[in-house]
Amino acid sequence: MIEVEAWKPSDGIVLEPNAEIAAKEQQRCVALTAGPGSGKSELLAQRADFLLTTGVCRYPKRILAIAFKVDASNNLKERVRRRCGAAYAGRFDSYTFHGLAKRIIERFRPVLAGDDALNPGFKVVAKGKAHPVQTEFKELIPLAIKILDAYPAAINAVRQTYSDVFLDEFQDCTDEQYELVTRLFKGSGRRVTAVGDVKQKIMGWAGALEGIFAEFVDDFEAEHLNIYRNFRSLPHLLKLQNEIIKVLDPDSEMPAHLLAGEGGEVHVLPYADCEEEASDLAERISHWVNVEGIAPAKIAILTRIQPEAYCMRLTAELDAWGISYRNENKAQDISTEPIAQVIVDYLLCIYGLREPKAWTRLTRRIIPVEDDAEGKLKTNWSRYIKEARKSASADLATKTFAQRWTLLEEFLAMAGPTQLAGLSHDYESREHLRELIEDVKKYIDEALAKEPDLLKALAQLSDDQSIRILTVHKSKGLEFDTVVLLGVEDQAYFGKDHHEVQCTFFVGVSRAERRLVVTTARRRENLGQVNYWKLPRTAQAEFLGYVNLWRTHSN
Repeated sequence: MIEVEAWKPSDGIVLEPNAEIAAKEQQRCVALTAGPGSGKSELLAQRADFLLTTGVCRYPKRILAIAFKVDASNNLKERVRRRCGAAYAGRFDSYTFHGLAKRIIERFRPVLAGDDALNPGFKVVAKGKAHPVQTEFKELIPLAIKILDAYPAAINAVRQTYSDVFLDEFQDCTDEQYELVTRLFKGSGRRVTAVGDVKQKIMGWAGALEGIFAEFVDDFEAEHLNIYRNFRSLPHLLKLQNEIIKVLDPDSEMPAHLLAGEGGEVHVLPYADCEEEASDLAERISHWVNVEGIAPAKIAILTRIQPEAYCMRLTAELDAWGISYRNENKAQDISTEPIAQVIVDYLLCIYGLREPKAWTRLTRRIIPVEDDAEGKLKTNWSRYIKEARKSASADLATKTFAQRWTLLEEFLAMAGPTQLAGLSHDYESREHLRELIEDVKKYIDEALAKEPDLLKALAQLSDDQSIRILTVHKSKGLEFDTVVLLGVEDQAYFGKDHHEVQCTFFVGVSRAERRLVVTTARRRENLGQVNYWKLPRTAQAEFLGYVNLWRTHSN
């Protein structure tokens, strides 16, 4: 146990003053607004470290973190584990809003009656409400709220479990999500920390509330703090971002001393058509990967909408250049599942030539450090992998990979259901876990049908071997060395809420650490057969105006 006064941020990390105040708050709720790259997730991890290691979060109380995406939830959990160790991190629960709602329903399911009743082991589906056998994803939060309204003991049970609550990307909170939070914690005396950035509010179409931070401050009597520093982007990119901040949120304009320096690249690339764009970008990407040595996963192609349609020419060119890519619009939901990464890493270990990163990730997930103080488990797993590689050698010789699923099933059986369930709260349902495993296998089989080399097919699900293609919305919370904002045109960047369109562009720009490339085309073929597609294109003048002010290269 560390004395409160003696606590310092772990791993030598230096927090700016307001961030440190938020991390060490012991009484009040906190609303923290911060820009991109300011370390919002790191702040929450450091706050968890402070609360747990000093005993401010007194044992056996726990910390609850609520995020919007599965990958963000998993990443925060992992970050806390690295900061304060596995023992303390065992008292840190990280869920999505819908994941939390599902836990409430599973625990207090008998409260639901009539048309809302659900059977034990009910399924959650995208569409097809069929109580009591299954319910729809969108019904989870309303059903959880019904339970809380009908059974106050459920509220008390949650409150007794947690002393602290973290809300990540709070600017995107919807009315029903906020209702769930207030039902559970308003007036409870629990310390609630809400973190977000109003300049990244891009979920208005999904019901994100206006003025949510002000409402939270009033409802939870919270202290409102702001941090400005961006640790992600180099100075030239910061100056570009600051031009947009002046329009979106003048109160958050970065002070001049935080913009000092020259590093960073901003390119503007106008093309005649999408064919010319694809050919040139593929050559540039090949140079970035093969000459500059940038890891493929550190390069992102972002579109505002319809990445398949906008990138169809580009992906064909990347195929021709032998460059692996992953369409996150299709793969992100499954690829962010911990079991998917375990499966991919296992197959990489037994079929790959040298895969140290995959081996490190695999052993970290299946062998908790605290369970292997003497290293015996790791030694046993090493032997197992060596034997599996011998079995896989016949597949490598014939390039059929026929044993892949047999070897996988043997591996999963050896790991055991308890260990696999520990990867995620959702895996406590063995049926759900089995369904996910089958989904991963199906995805890999589909990739193999197009790419007969298993290692190249696995790259589409691997964390570190593929260029990322995704929408700006799905890129939130991510960062890349090089970002290509493809198709910054009136026909892509439009909408009734222009402020939200501006925020979307800002989110895309702020994903870049070192290099930003903005492209436009005067003509785009409707290769994806999209309705209401316009072939002639017009560059988005406002957004290109920001970029041109700080462009560092003409091509």
